[in-house]
Amino acid sequence: MEEKEQSLVDHFEELRKRLIFTAIAFLLLLVLGMVYVKDIYHFFMGNLGYKLMVLGPSDIISIYFHIAAVVAVAGTIPIAAWQIWQFVKPALKLEERRVTLAYIPALFFLFMGGLAFGYYLIFPNIMRFLIKLGNGLVTTSFTADKYFSFLMDMTLPFGIAFELPLVSMFLTTLGILNPYRIVKFRKFAYLFLVIIASMISPPEFVSHLSVAIPLILIYEISILLSKVVYKRKEVNAGYISS
Repeated sequence: MEEKEQSLVDHFEELRKRLIFTAIAFLLLLVLGMVYVKDIYHFFMGNLGYKLMVLGPSDIISIYFHIAAVVAVAGTIPIAAWQIWQFVKPALKLEERRVTLAYIPALFFLFMGGLAFGYYLIFPNIMRFLIKLGNGLVTTSFTADKYFSFLMDMTLPFGIAFELPLVSMFLTTLGILNPYRIVKFRKFAYLFLVIIASMISPPEFVSHLSVAIPLILIYEISILLSKVVYKRKEVNAGYISS
């Protein structure tokens, strides 16, 4: 009994160390993002055509944190994934270690791909629609804080959502996730995704659909890939037992 308690304490201590390391990495990357805020800002502003306004000094700070936070999150993802892999590695078989290790760089590229999808496809289309909606009614002028808040709302969710297929494959590989059980909750998942889409998109139907449909497609892709991994595990298990 004492050995089990000691083992549990050791596991929690190791987890704590890995969480602290990940948090430190996030803070360092946040500082790095602050250093290059102006370069990243000019990149985002390339297609807008005019400068944004600020209504107070706090808006400038908000811009810095918005941009630096994206840099920090993107850079922390592979670090956090590596720490998680190191933590669960002793419980994995040799083949599982090789497979799951390949997920780490893929997590970063999928996150960046999700950001690019949101920035180049979803964000400009919704912006054009909303600006046309206000033509003849209002004078279009954006504050920097509102613009970047809207930009983050349209890109970050897709960066996170693009990770779901890989996360589902990873959890299936570990035996934590069963895709055939998740399918039973599909209608609840759809409702949840539609609610998320309505929360992060402007309050009108077209924007809701523009966000909800890609999220639902990503959810279905996650289930499909999880099934592939699950069936492969079953085949391998049957081969070993025979």
